Amino acid sequence: MPQNKLCIDEFMTRQLAEHTDILEMAWSKGGKTGEDVKRGSSSSNEDVEAEIQSRKLHSKLEADSDYSTQNGFAVQRPPNEFEKTNGFIAFSVYFTWMLLLVFAYIREFLRKYGFEKNKAAVELEKQRHFVPLFNDFEAVYSRNCYTRVRDVFERPIGSVPGATVNLVDRITNDYCWTFQFTGTQTKVINVGSYNYLGFAQADGPCAEAAAQAIQDQGLSVCTTIHERGGSISQHKLEKLVAEFLGVEDAICFSMGFATNTMNAPCLVDKNSLIVSDRYNHASLILGCRMSGAGIKVFKHNDMHSLEKILRDAIAFGNPKTFRPYNKILIIIEGIYSMEGSICNLPAIIALKKKYKAYLYLDEAHSIGAMGPSGRGVVEYWGCDPKDVDVMMGTFTKSFGSAGGYIGGSKKTIDHLRLASPTGYYSLPMSPPVAQQVYSSMSIIMGRDGTDEGHKRIQTLHRNARYFRAKLKQKGFIVFGSDDSPVVPVMLYYPTKCGLWGREMLKRKIGVVVVSFPATDMTESRVRICLSAAHTQEMLDEVLEAMDEVGDLSCVKYSKRAHLYKNLKIEY
Repeated sequence: MPQNKLCIDEFMTRQLAEHTDILEMAWSKGGKTGEDVKRGSSSSNEDVEAEIQSRKLHSKLEADSDYSTQNGFAVQRPPNEFEKTNGFIAFSVYFTWMLLLVFAYIREFLRKYGFEKNKAAVELEKQRHFVPLFNDFEAVYSRNCYTRVRDVFERPIGSVPGATVNLVDRITNDYCWTFQFTGTQTKVINVGSYNYLGFAQADGPCAEAAAQAIQDQGLSVCTTIHERGGSISQHKLEKLVAEFLGVEDAICFSMGFATNTMNAPCLVDKNSLIVSDRYNHASLILGCRMSGAGIKVFKHNDMHSLEKILRDAIAFGNPKTFRPYNKILIIIEGIYSMEGSICNLPAIIALKKKYKAYLYLDEAHSIGAMGPSGRGVVEYWGCDPKDVDVMMGTFTKSFGSAGGYIGGSKKTIDHLRLASPTGYYSLPMSPPVAQQVYSSMSIIMGRDGTDEGHKRIQTLHRNARYFRAKLKQKGFIVFGSDDSPVVPVMLYYPTKCGLWGREMLKRKIGVVVVSFPATDMTESRVRICLSAAHTQEMLDEVLEAMDEVGDLSCVKYSKRAHLYKNLKIEY
């Protein structure tokens, strides 16, 4: 057994005895994982394949034993962690919401009868008998709960949101109803923006190539794809995306959100069934609703729930027509942006094949950020791209640009080119936007003749593991997978969102706090998004600030901190 940072007690030795050969293989290279290998670099294809197989075997180890490893130490937890707090916390969070709403309705009463000035938008008196413009509960929640902490949810910026960002300073004298700008800016460490590979830059080769595209092709395309619109940059990009994904063809769109909402309905009809993960993104949910197909939701990443729905759908068919569904489409995400969890792709592919369903994979947050060479969760799990019928992703998170793509078989992509409303009603990608993606993707693939892309991917993976382990050592409850660059730290109480946003800003850290309705009512959180542009010094500064604010707000709820107490965490 290698001696690099290995510490397993007797119980673990008995539990993992049958997997000794797997451990030997996973640790034989000095603790390297799949992300330490780059496709197309000086490492051979055999090394890449060996590392992918090592990850698959290591995943099997974790699944079989409910243990995983950090720097060689065995830690008892599932790969996607969702540690639950005690029942008292849940009860007190609900009680907090009840108090908030009680006082909200009291203030609404005071405003209605003139005891308090109403600064919110109201309907005209002559329109009172019309259908209401505002939902009562949403309006009450927005005016009395959201508005009081609007300063931490809406922050104007004055620079490129890279590893650091300049926040425009402003003050409020009426509890966030209005703001006044001070004319100054504050530079903070940015852990709130999606910039996984650090391509959000105002200079460098990608920015220069985008500027050159403006000179050569202009700022925009003036007609739709179906009217012969398009640009050289977009045509080149579509070919490169197909090659990067390992699929037959790909099509690109000017907006990531619309890539889901406009194209998902093209793949199903009213006689089809969509099986959707509970935590799928709003764009997927909207696309499902627009499709007219039947929709069933399975528990997040729960294969038993998914299989039951698939089995029942085949056994009982469409309850409206009493006939079999003409197709079943499973829709999942690679990395879930609020949970930080990674989909169990091998198990989902197995169920898809078993029940003859189709698979739609949204890799908006995983493309570029996961896998040895940044090719997403398909590569991360060592799966065959041909087993995923529709591979969707966006260019905003890892490529520092805008837009989205769909990859798959040529037959599927040709169908979308003809059937998608985006081909009729929206413009193609702007040439500089497409060129930015092309340049950054070329760097990731090593086509620039350097290993810059590989280094960025390695740095991101190292940052994610280091940052997550440090947070857990400090006693925070952290959701998701240890390999995920999305790091949700649980606050639970909605009232602590404002405290965290403001206190972290005082310490020159820019974070995103999230509460209902973006999350469940009892699961308010601060969401950290890591980047390859973050240095260890930056991460340590963020960790120190979070440690201070965590003590101040009393949110170190984890019961597993003792598992990490004596763990030596190396960067």
